[in-house]
Order: sequence, then C-alpha cells, then structure tokens
Amino acid sequence: MDIAGALSADHLKFLADGFMVTLYIAFISIVLSFIVGILLGTLRYAKIPVVSKIVAVIIETIRNTPLLLIIFFTFFALPEVGIKLSVTVAAILALTVFESAMLAEIVRGGLNSIDKGQIEAARSSGLTYIQTLWHIVMPQALRRMIPPIVSQFISLLKDTSLCVIIALPEFMHNAQIIYAQNVNYIFPIFFVVALMYFIVNYCLSLIARRLESKQA
Repeated sequence: MDIAGALSADHLKFLADGFMVTLYIAFISIVLSFIVGILLGTLRYAKIPVVSKIVAVIIETIRNTPLLLIIFFTFFALPEVGIKLSVTVAAILALTVFESAMLAEIVRGGLNSIDKGQIEAARSSGLTYIQTLWHIVMPQALRRMIPPIVSQFISLLKDTSLCVIIALPEFMHNAQIIYAQNVNYIFPIFFVVALMYFIVNYCLSLIARRLESKQA
C-alpha cells in the first residue's frame, strides 16, 4: 500500500476536479428533477382524466427501471435515433428522469397527506381547485415533503457514481484512473473517495433529520 504515492498533490487535485464534476452534475439534476417531480406528482394527484393515468404509467415505468439502464439509454440508444448528447448532458438527463419519478411519488404522498376537510372548506369558500391546490394544499405538503426530498437528494448524489460507466469525468472515474496506475493505490484512493462521499452525505442527512424534527 503506497499512501504517499496515491495521495500525491497531483492525484488529490485530480480527485478534487472529479468531485467538483460530481457536485455539478448532482446540483443540476437536483434542480431539474425537483421541478419536474413536483409537476408530475401534482398531475398524478389531480386525477385528471387520461392525463393522470398516463403520468402514472410513466412514473411507475421509470421507477421500476434500473438507473444504469437509463444511463445507457441516454448515452448509447438516443444517438441511434439521431439524438447525440455529450456525456455530461446524457448523465444529467438520465439522473433527472430517474429522480423526477422518485420525487413525483414523494410529492403525491405529501399532497395526499393533507386532510381532505381543508380542501372541502377551501372549495366551499369560493376558491377554485387550482387556487386550493396552490394556496392551501401545496404549502403544507411541501413542508412535510422536505425530509424525504432531502433523503432522495442524498441518493442522487451517490447515484452519480454510476455515470462512470459512460466515462463521465466525475469522482469515481478519476479515482479509477489513479488506482489503475498502481495496485498499491487502491486502498488509499478508495478510502478518500468513501470519506468524501460520507462527509457530504452525512451533512445532508443531518439537515434532513433537523428538518424532520421540526415537523414533529
């Protein structure tokens, strides 16, 4: 085990570059999947004839499809129909599609948790269905959804490591390049990678717990 060689200044910089890519991909995917997830979850909750059923099929199909397969599809299959994406865009698209479906179910669950009596009272007071959803139901539901949404974001950050399969220059990809040079680098590099993932995800989990305790 060559700790000094594995953790040289150049190697640490290379790992840091990969970690910044991981954070960038995760951040963009989180923002996009949050927007799309709220939209899909609301559409499914609203029980709009035909539309809600179509959305439900889409969500369940994606949720029951391995993320790795979606990553392969965006990078290798889409070019076959004329849609060629860069490795970064393909990774963001795959993660956004997958996480949007996961978040949609969290959103639907949050909306369903609101007492139906509040909805009936709002409607009887003259508010339209959209106004009731926007001003009464959604604000309360979002507060309840914050802890599971943060937990899902933690999963998304870890899921970025799967993008190594399409050679995205993220954290795990750069780590593999380093330890491929020397078998004695494997343990020190894996330790640093695991430590960095743990620190970031643990901080996020503390945020989730704090938010959950405030909801109690």
